[in-house]
This record gives sequence, structure tokens and C-alpha cells, in this order.
Amino acid sequence: MESHCSNASAGCSTCAPGELNTKLRHGAGCQLVDVRDYAEFAGGRIAGSALVPLGSLESGAARLDRSCEVVLICRSGRRSREAARRLGAMGFDRVTVLEGGLEAWKGEGLPVERDAWAPWSIERQVRLVAGLLIITGAVMAHFVHPGWIWLSACVGAGLAFAAITDSCMMGNMLAALPWNRRPEDKK
Repeated sequence: MESHCSNASAGCSTCAPGELNTKLRHGAGCQLVDVRDYAEFAGGRIAGSALVPLGSLESGAARLDRSCEVVLICRSGRRSREAARRLGAMGFDRVTVLEGGLEAWKGEGLPVERDAWAPWSIERQVRLVAGLLIITGAVMAHFVHPGWIWLSACVGAGLAFAAITDSCMMGNMLAALPWNRRPEDKK
């Protein structure tokens, strides 16, 4: 089955979820590479996918077979397109992006596997920690000392900064915690 190229300038093809499922069922020789973080990967992935997080793509690319098509998977397709651009710059010429990512795959009712003890996604962990810090600041400001309100203000400012810059220091810190790393990375 031939993939269609929706963005020839990016040097990669795209593949619809149903098309990829058909390829896999017919034993097409492709490598499924999930570029999300471990927590997302553990929470749900296409069977047979290898985890190569976008943040470590350059070092992880050494494990990929250049003679075989690489199918990139992320949550929605954005990180996969970035990974495709970076792999293309490294000389990979058979790169395909799963259109709509894992969300589109699941939207078509296709199967996913997950680790039994998968951690929450980093985004969900950030929302929990930020919410708890804001509540703590507000409660402490009311019952202990008004200066505690600065805790809530700083967390709010941090969330705004994260949205503006599309980076999240809290998320990066949470990702480094032991439950958010692959078991083989903890050794």
C-alpha cells in the first residue's frame, strides 16, 4: 500500500490510521516509532511501537534501520512532523507520519496496548501539581499569612509563561521523576 505525501517539502509521507492498520495486518516491513514521552507511551500505544522520545531522537536514531520505512507516531501529529524533519536532516529517506497521531488511531477504534502501571501523562501531572500549589497558596494566605498568595501568583505566572513559550519547566521536572522514566532508564 502506498502512502500519500501531504507535504512534499517536508520530505515525508503521511499515512491514515486505517491505511497503517492494513499495512500492519499484511506484515508490511515498517518500524513504528513513538516519539512521545514515556508516560504517554506507557499509557497507550500501537502494538510493536518502539519508544524514541523526540527529546532524544538524535541518539535514538542509531537504533533505527535506515533500509526500512519509519512510521512516526505521537499524540496528534505535531511532534511526529518535527521528528520527520529531523530524521530527514539525518539522512532518513523513508519516513512516514501517522496522520492525526494516536488520537486519530483510537478515534477509528483501532487497538492500543498500555502498561499495567502506566503513570499519568505529564500534562495531567502538571495540572494536578499546579492546582494543588494554587490551592495551598490561597488557603495559607487566608489562614496563615497573606504573603502565601505569592505562591498562587507565581504558579499562575509560570503557567502563562509555559503557554506563551510552549515549554514547561514543571513538566520537565516531573518528567525526570522515577515513575516517569522507562524501567531501563532507572538503572
